[in-house]
Amino acid sequence: MKILYTNTHYGNGGGHVTYIVNLLNTLGEKHDVWVGTPGVSRLYRYVNNMPHVHLVDLCFTTRFFTMLSEVRSLRAFLKAQQFDIVHVNASADHRHFMLACMGLKKPPKIIWTRHNDRGVRSIGHRLRARLGTTRVIAVSDYVGSSLADSPYRHVPVDIIRHGIDVEHLKPVGKTLKSQLRRQWFGDLADDVLVFGSVGGTDYEKGWLDLVAGAALLPAELRKRIRIVVAGDPPDAFRLDKLSASSIADQVVFPGLVDDIRDVLGACDVGFVLSHQEALSFACRETMAMGLPVLISNAGGLPENLGSPDEGWVVPVQSPSAVAHTLEEIFALPSDRLAQMGEAARRRSETDFGLQLFADRTLHSYRQALRQTLY
Repeated sequence: MKILYTNTHYGNGGGHVTYIVNLLNTLGEKHDVWVGTPGVSRLYRYVNNMPHVHLVDLCFTTRFFTMLSEVRSLRAFLKAQQFDIVHVNASADHRHFMLACMGLKKPPKIIWTRHNDRGVRSIGHRLRARLGTTRVIAVSDYVGSSLADSPYRHVPVDIIRHGIDVEHLKPVGKTLKSQLRRQWFGDLADDVLVFGSVGGTDYEKGWLDLVAGAALLPAELRKRIRIVVAGDPPDAFRLDKLSASSIADQVVFPGLVDDIRDVLGACDVGFVLSHQEALSFACRETMAMGLPVLISNAGGLPENLGSPDEGWVVPVQSPSAVAHTLEEIFALPSDRLAQMGEAARRRSETDFGLQLFADRTLHSYRQALRQTLY
């Protein structure tokens, strides 16, 4: 099967990058896989070193005349390459390929993965649903249900949750954990708990809700918490919010890391307290590392947990609920966090694996190839 994956992000790209890279790693040797992404993107840098993958510098501009030029180039590219599947991941690439495919004698099937819960009632979505979408992949039940009364209600929807490399992401040993804790925080007392997130530093990711919740703890508990948040350095607004907190000096930002194991390996508990979330790679990666997770009830986030043994769920943007849960966590017997981490790891091994993710995605592709219309 000849497959083109596309990405619109010029910089980091977040979960879109992880999503595409995981598919490439699983399908790259058995299928003819291509990636179209801006040359300055993180995805371009990652894919540039991957064997069995063809890489193309593609941009998806909204400026009208530039867009027309890009669409013309895409049309020629599609005619030359004769892809079976074009797998788009955002509105801009979806739009470009819809336009580029119009009138082609043998257009590729267009699969759109819906990664978020933003509105889908615009004229653009109506056109893409009617003229440029063979199937939709929704990353959670929550996301899938949001399409039921949308312009995509007549398009087949497959619920396919994120897959991650559970062999690469696995719990670290005690020695390495101690080394990583010292790397980020220096020497820590044995009763200190490290809470970590690799979900990014955007305000909507909710890490400031954890900071606010921790600040509400009694002093004897407050001094026992440390927080590490990986991602792009926070802006001045978020840093000002943090500096006003009584635990500001207990929070560390390692930046945008290529290997999240160096961050999560230092942690006792993971957290994803997003204000909006379709599913969350970060949550799944954290559980694979053998950490119980503190999550919000935003969107599809709770779908990651199979039982209360794997973590805790709190209301969105509720520092008081976070504080209450933190007190519960600090009160747990010394071996309970480890047991919960083992349960989270078992869940990841059973349900989060790359092969399951790839098999389900391939099934969607095969179903698309059997369809006679978009």
